[in-house]
Amino acid sequence: MKLKKGDKVKIIKGKDAGKTGTISRTFPKNNTILIEGFNTYKKNRKPRKEGEKGQIVVLSRPFCSSKAMLICPKCGKPTRIGFIIETDKNNKKVKIRICHKCKAKLN
Repeated sequence: MKLKKGDKVKIIKGKDAGKTGTISRTFPKNNTILIEGFNTYKKNRKPRKEGEKGQIVVLSRPFCSSKAMLICPKCGKPTRIGFIIETDKNNKKVKIRICHKCKAKLN
């Protein structure tokens, strides 16, 4: 998965299309991401203790990572993510994410 926790993304499909947010959690096995406040649904919660009232809770569901595009921190535009392989000072190969539009290195 090319997206990581903490990345700022723009939603390109679905009911939240056009909105931007920060990824709070990723699920690589399912190729899904979770952004708080996006893809929400209401759930009726039963009372747990005697005398307590039931309530309606708004929760966020994970959605497919292909419906979101990374916003480049340098150029500020939604972009695809590419990879390059460089060697660090210990002569180990490191895979680095890059912006396809401005070729900036992403963390």
